[in-house]
Amino acid sequence: MKKVLGTFVMVISLMACGGNKEKESAKGDDDKGSTSANSLSDNPDYQKGLALVGKSDCLTCHKVDEKNIGPAYREVAAKYENNDENVKMLAGKIIKGGSGVWGAIPMTPHPTLSQEDAEALAKYVLLLKK
Repeated sequence: MKKVLGTFVMVISLMACGGNKEKESAKGDDDKGSTSANSLSDNPDYQKGLALVGKSDCLTCHKVDEKNIGPAYREVAAKYENNDENVKMLAGKIIKGGSGVWGAIPMTPHPTLSQEDAEALAKYVLLLKK
């Protein structure tokens, strides 16, 4: 019974975290803390990643500046250097899912996402480094 109740609470909290309001506010928050908002906005990797985030379920678990169910994008950017090796590694985690690096809650896999799109998402996140 405790497992059923715990699962129910987890599902309800996941559902409550998603929604358009968060997606809209996250789009406005993406440029905070960057050296130049225009330089990020003009970056094609940033633009592509932002568009992919807007069409995905990423903001259900992640926010730009605050930990949610998963780490904040800026926390991920602070942890990993922006290089090809880390972009490929993070893209793999986006596609296959992962656990243990940021806590006990595993990241949901996104197996239908192409390698190219997963890498674009990873590049977007890494560009958010303060």
